[in-house]
Amino acid sequence: MTVNSLNQVRPTQPLRGHVDVLIVGAGISGLGLAHYLVTTQPGKAFAIVDSRDAIGGTWDLFRYPGIRSDSDLHTFGYEFKPWTSDNAIADAHEILDYLHEVIDEDDLARRIYLQHKVVRADFDSDTALWTVTLERAGEQFEVTCGWLFGATGYYDYAGGHRPHFDGEEDFTGAIVHPQSWPEDLDYKGKKVVVIGSGATAVTLIPAMAPDVEHITMLQRSPSYVMPLPRKDPIANTLRKVLPAKAAYAATRRFNIGKGRFIYNLCQRNPKLARRIIRAINVKALPEGFDVATHFNPDYNPWDQRLCAVPDADLFRSIASGKAEVVTDRIARFTENGILLESGRTLEADIIVTATGLKLLPFGGIQVSVDGEVKDLHQSLVYKSFMLSDIPNLAFAFGYTNSSWTLKVGLVCEHLCRLLGYMDRHGYTTVVPVVDNPMIEKRPMLDFSAGYVQRAVDLFPQQGTSGPWTVEMDYWSDHARLRKGSVEDPALRFSTVAPVKAVAGLASA
Repeated sequence: MTVNSLNQVRPTQPLRGHVDVLIVGAGISGLGLAHYLVTTQPGKAFAIVDSRDAIGGTWDLFRYPGIRSDSDLHTFGYEFKPWTSDNAIADAHEILDYLHEVIDEDDLARRIYLQHKVVRADFDSDTALWTVTLERAGEQFEVTCGWLFGATGYYDYAGGHRPHFDGEEDFTGAIVHPQSWPEDLDYKGKKVVVIGSGATAVTLIPAMAPDVEHITMLQRSPSYVMPLPRKDPIANTLRKVLPAKAAYAATRRFNIGKGRFIYNLCQRNPKLARRIIRAINVKALPEGFDVATHFNPDYNPWDQRLCAVPDADLFRSIASGKAEVVTDRIARFTENGILLESGRTLEADIIVTATGLKLLPFGGIQVSVDGEVKDLHQSLVYKSFMLSDIPNLAFAFGYTNSSWTLKVGLVCEHLCRLLGYMDRHGYTTVVPVVDNPMIEKRPMLDFSAGYVQRAVDLFPQQGTSGPWTVEMDYWSDHARLRKGSVEDPALRFSTVAPVKAVAGLASA
């Protein structure tokens, strides 16, 4: 399915009435739950709403040069749909094509309501219903649902993290944040400085290098950067000798294991991991390059995400002389560039502030129960997909140390099993309850990256035991979510008279 065919099929009128499940977000998580509902809960009426005018979430929002996945698509893709491209590290347009195929195969277009922003949601315990306030074209209106599912990702779509730099008003060139990349930005033959050292920066540098006069990655401190092949030789060989599903399953399982091995090595023997990464960097960079300054972080490997560079493209750009890395601090912007604390000036026509994301839990939706607005930070996460004291609400939040979608699939599958269990027993409401008021709490995101630490107090918390832990290991979640029972002492089930979905509205 293409964008044009999707727009021909999807509803053009506002969503009205009642559905059993309302999915907020038409990105990879929301479309994933939609598949599991279609295939395992065919009697459920559901709709997908998204505030933007296109599906795809991250992969449509970001338009900067070179935008691509930083995980292999054999684990980032859905378990139920093989990734068949030769490219394991995929560009955004390839991922969008993949998502459009899912929409087509599961007949999801008629359930997708774009430009529908969820403003707030209130759960009424007497009716077991969410009343959800939506906004479209300046008009607000309400729909109801039995379940609300947050597939909103984890960052603020309105804008990225953008610190102010002294002297910005003096700079005569263009200042651009990757999250708001202008379609008409002309950087051909220009001098460009990219501020940042994370995944966005290491993507931008090699993508822009062939067209610019010169490009500089200016970093306050380094990140770990690892080359890996864009094309997975094991996956592509298996596809030649095995059926697509079997080849995909084998590759997926192997890559899950490989990723876990690397992560555990970094955590258990960080000195060895640092030496290995250092040796790989030295080999990939020009002789004499100052790896100790520019690619030697002050934290251990995998305390933050490793930056992947397919086919060593960043290193090749540096070797070509078109790109360089500068590790220094900014004193101020000047008329023609950036003055560094060392006294050096970087000349620039364009400055790209790849300074990170602003995190935003649940898309900024105001959530209340029986009229009481909930502070999400005070809730504990139940089995990584529900929140304490908030009924009939689930969400998807992927892994920080491996492919995001690995967790999404397990969560969606478990939620659908929970819905089936409630139907069989006549339950209309379920809420996780913390029985131990003295339970030790810690951040939901136990990750040292700056963008996480800036927003840690906005997100729910986790406990240290039982169903209140947030696992960052696929096989632990596999045992708990796929193999484990949906029944749990922490869950409280109850029943009120069910509400029927409106006839003809997003029915299955």
